[in-house]
Amino acid sequence: MGVTMSTLDLLLINPNGRKKIYQELSSDLAAIEPPTWGVLLATSIRKRGPSVKLLDADAEGMTSEEVAAYVEKEDPRLVVMVVHGQQPSASTQNMPAAHDTCVAIKKKMSSRKILMLGTHPSALPERTMREEPIDYVCDGEGPSTILGLLQEKPDLTSIGSLWYRKGDAILHNPSAPLIENLDEEFSGFAWDLLPMEKYRAHNWHCFDRIHERMPYASIYTSFSCPFKCAFCCIASPYGGAGQGYRRFSPEAVIQEIDVLVTKYKVRNIKFIDEMFVLNEKHVLGICDLIIERGYDLNIWAYARIDTIKDSMIEKLKKAGFNWLGIGIESASKFVRDGMDKHFNVKDIKLIIDKVRASGINIGANFIFGLPDDTMESMQQTLDMAIDVCPDWANFYSAMAYPGSKLYTLAVEKKWPLPASWLGFSQHAFETLPLPTDHLPASDVLRFRDHAFHTFFTHPKYLAHVEKRFGPDTLKHVQDMTKHRLKRKYAASESVTA
Repeated sequence: MGVTMSTLDLLLINPNGRKKIYQELSSDLAAIEPPTWGVLLATSIRKRGPSVKLLDADAEGMTSEEVAAYVEKEDPRLVVMVVHGQQPSASTQNMPAAHDTCVAIKKKMSSRKILMLGTHPSALPERTMREEPIDYVCDGEGPSTILGLLQEKPDLTSIGSLWYRKGDAILHNPSAPLIENLDEEFSGFAWDLLPMEKYRAHNWHCFDRIHERMPYASIYTSFSCPFKCAFCCIASPYGGAGQGYRRFSPEAVIQEIDVLVTKYKVRNIKFIDEMFVLNEKHVLGICDLIIERGYDLNIWAYARIDTIKDSMIEKLKKAGFNWLGIGIESASKFVRDGMDKHFNVKDIKLIIDKVRASGINIGANFIFGLPDDTMESMQQTLDMAIDVCPDWANFYSAMAYPGSKLYTLAVEKKWPLPASWLGFSQHAFETLPLPTDHLPASDVLRFRDHAFHTFFTHPKYLAHVEKRFGPDTLKHVQDMTKHRLKRKYAASESVTA
């Protein structure tokens, strides 16, 4: 393909923004996620011949200056800053760390070419080019764009999904085609490039074995999502909301699980798919292969109330899916309908009861501060969470993540947005959620933190945890609620996680 080989052709970097994003929660409560999109890129590129390394600065706890020193030592032809979230906010909230790292690299090696890609850069490619000390942005999946830049004499005008500069002008090319055959493109994940011993599962993922959160890994079995939830930006690199949904074959998925289990002794696995429980043939095919292997796995994956079928539940549990993350969002049907979530409270309770009866735990997601929310509707959502009493609850403030319908709406209506990308984090000091049509952002943030504390200290929930998971997990939850986060836009410190 005309690629020139050097000591190192490509260095992929996962930036480290952990301390600012999670504050004191970064020490032991937050998961340490492998940069799976970086693994996929490394897998694809090195198949074509170039030499590749992947630096996970987050897992290694490296500062921007330490990363820059590493880049200087390795002297790669191309640096790729991978700012790819494993949930909607994770890309945008990592932009400050990516910025600082690029600044440090350019300070040491001003001529070193840097490409930035990920959910946020794909959503705002021109703005990213203007704001960041980089040479290129990729607004798509990445492999073909990277290979184009690694040519001996790259023709920038012919590289798909590339944004670049010509003088003072910022130019861009048409999007590269989406990858059709995921099995062929990404087989043999490049786990060997990562410090696999350093990854740690979410605390609730291991509630049944709270002291066994490591080792841990996360994998894709599909890309994108066919749904168009107004608050989600996950499809930005795939052409926008509802676009680009594709699946790996069950056979390809089990090959990766085989490697994780046999070579790296991984038991705790997250399926990163924005919506895993969707296609029945895909779900059951993967479950059947895991069951055939007889692995003792602890898996969690995302589902929707309206995608969980009775035919799936038993096999999901048998295959080791001990947790399903389900987006309930709001107790108010009016608020949910405004976010394109069309199901009712009866459906929610029916499905949750069925899933939990099988032995699968429920991680329920709730959002406060959606455009139609009032103080009364947010209280209804909290009351519903207490009533349903899921095994874990994520309480979010509504954020207008770049690439989402909400972001477009916020810009059009001139709603106040965070002054920095870090403010899009749910846990940072600078966190600034959206206002609603009825409430200021500060009220939303205070209520979100109040909801967290109320739920996780509620006698009903604590009794449920002790009965279902035992005294060690109960103590873990009680200790968790003692952590305090400082909030710039709330009146006082908030007890939250």
